[in-house]
Amino acid sequence: MKNWLRKHPEVKTIRVAAADLNGQPRGKRVPTRFADKVVEDGTRFPLSALNLDIWGEDIDDSPLLFDSGDADGVLRPTERGFMPMPWLSAPTALLPIWMFRDDGRPYEGDPRQALNSIVKLYKDAGLTPVVAMEMEFYLIDDSGRNLQVPLSPRSGRRRKAAETLSIRALDSFDQFFTDLYDACEEMDIPADTAISEAGLGQFEINLMHCDDALRAADDAWLFKMLVKGLARSHGFAASFMAKPYEEYAGSGLHTHFSVLDKDGANIFDDGSAQGSDALKHAVGGCIEAMGDSTLIFAPHANSYQRLVPDNHAPTAICWGYENRTAALRIPSGSTAARRIEHRVAGGDVNPYLLLANILGAAFIGMEDKITPPDPITGNAYALDLPQLQPTWGDAINAFENSPYIKRIFSPELIRNMLLTKRQELYYMNELTEQEQSEIYLDTV
Repeated sequence: MKNWLRKHPEVKTIRVAAADLNGQPRGKRVPTRFADKVVEDGTRFPLSALNLDIWGEDIDDSPLLFDSGDADGVLRPTERGFMPMPWLSAPTALLPIWMFRDDGRPYEGDPRQALNSIVKLYKDAGLTPVVAMEMEFYLIDDSGRNLQVPLSPRSGRRRKAAETLSIRALDSFDQFFTDLYDACEEMDIPADTAISEAGLGQFEINLMHCDDALRAADDAWLFKMLVKGLARSHGFAASFMAKPYEEYAGSGLHTHFSVLDKDGANIFDDGSAQGSDALKHAVGGCIEAMGDSTLIFAPHANSYQRLVPDNHAPTAICWGYENRTAALRIPSGSTAARRIEHRVAGGDVNPYLLLANILGAAFIGMEDKITPPDPITGNAYALDLPQLQPTWGDAINAFENSPYIKRIFSPELIRNMLLTKRQELYYMNELTEQEQSEIYLDTV
């Protein structure tokens, strides 16, 4: 890490940042001359800093505050090390960090530590998850009272309609996407194909599969930070809000995963189109935990505007083969690449909590040998099926009372999440949808 800075003498300041429960980067700006101390000793800030609400406010009645004297945690660099921040005008480096207690134990309220706990379960069982994520977002002109697609830098005009898989739509923002891919190369984020999506000004970029779930979540977290920062440098906004426009499709964060054994073989592959018993048990675990996990997949007030029938987002708890109306899709193709696509989450999620939840539920399914219901065929919206939690309040209550959530997340993280979301629910109820959008546009 020290060598990286010495190879980049143009960098005069660094940012050290960890993800809070909402996926917001929390940290400090540090002059480069003091960076060696951060690398060697870490830095400190309150444990409560990873448990702030979406406004960045303390959580009322949190035991992390006055009851404990608002004690510090120790934040140490992750294995990712330094990377550039290409969206800033001055050469700057970012150092991702995560939180520990003074005695060296991981701080269980840290979302990255939550995912690390699940990764250890797989490792102890001789298994390795392989993960890929699809990142959907909107480019938005928010300079006026109403949100709209930005002017095309090429034509000077606004797109009048959504253009699914349109090359013209991508080329309208060619310089932005060129800069974005260059920045992903600099930050070592494995950005693959880009497409124009169903919404007006909506795009999707796939992140390549990775056999390190922590790194995959890092990539998604860093990608969101990069896209939002780079868009602002181009004169418009990028947002991962679940539903910025009522009349257009929401943005999802679909997750593909398979599992390798100690010999590197995919345990979901049995040579058939149906997949192995391990795949079906993983599906069973995800199905069983899905309703109780709605809060992870839809963590904000705006999230529930996306989860409506017939609008490209799953609402029913079900699975199927090559079926995009199902919450869990088993894609076709080579059996060696047999995998599960989890389609429920919105683009506004915390990637660390999302992966911890998905992989944790799948592990429970394989450990308990849970048999899933029969796969569906046809339109899931037209079938009589169990549903995700319909409201934010219902999702909070289900999360609190779930036996599956208690097996996936630590008591401390569950408590912090409940306190945070109940506070946000209370104050969001006082705001109009437009006021809520103004808060979520740049944060989530």
